[in-house]
Amino acid sequence: MASLKDLRNRIASVKATQKITKAMQMVAAAKLRRAQEAAEAARPYSERMGAVLANITQAIGGGGDAPALMTGTGRDDVHLLIVCTAERGLCGGFNSQIARLARDHIRRLLADGKQVKIICVGKKGYDILRRDYASMILERVDLREVKTLGFANADAIARKVIHLFNDGGFDICTLFYSQFKSVISQIPTAQQIIPAGAGSTAPEATNGGNAVYEYEPEPGEILSDLIPRNIAVQIFRALLENAAGEMGAKMSAMDNATRNAGDMINKLSITYNRQRQAQITKELIEIISGAEAL
Repeated sequence: MASLKDLRNRIASVKATQKITKAMQMVAAAKLRRAQEAAEAARPYSERMGAVLANITQAIGGGGDAPALMTGTGRDDVHLLIVCTAERGLCGGFNSQIARLARDHIRRLLADGKQVKIICVGKKGYDILRRDYASMILERVDLREVKTLGFANADAIARKVIHLFNDGGFDICTLFYSQFKSVISQIPTAQQIIPAGAGSTAPEATNGGNAVYEYEPEPGEILSDLIPRNIAVQIFRALLENAAGEMGAKMSAMDNATRNAGDMINKLSITYNRQRQAQITKELIEIISGAEAL
């Protein structure tokens, strides 16, 4: 059984930890609002971009003028996975859920005899996937020094992906991230972004299917500029959704940790008081026994 001094030290240690988790919860709550606003503001633009791309895709009909980024290579032998996770932990199962979705997708592809390549955006996803698929990881994008995510960060990733596609590095590209719903709900999501024509399924695209559009310049020229921009937009949205989801998961995890620390302090305090009372009672018995012996 632990001594009274050990119990006092442990209670003090848990109280110090509780202060840290409470402070981290408040910081995450403050960052969550800004991250949530940024993620929600990016959704309409991303969805409308997908709708415009889908309308032009329907107009061009997959003809010879369609860029390869829309039509694909005609094969599905090599798959590129962009796995977006957080740079830091202490956010519950946020990172592991995204990595689990990506891992399941990798296993299905390997079972079908496909070749898989991975680009990890975020340290935590890289740490999880490299245990089993280190040889498949092409690059890890480090955003730890980025305080505020900007479109330039997503555009740099998109340029690398497009350059790799133009060099024949892969046939299909899938983006993995966590869609933010609420503080306690983040949904791991897989979205195909290359070929772009397969991923353009926005509701707005189907609503205007009967409309007739005239494009200037030609749809092929528009798509050659629009598809790379759309890829960067979708990656940017994924990063923003991840940032909001990370803060929500961290806020929830730190709240649970603070409550657990409070429960542990209560249990340790009860154990300390009982042991202290037992020690006092024992000393009184010894004193009374000694007095009666005299």
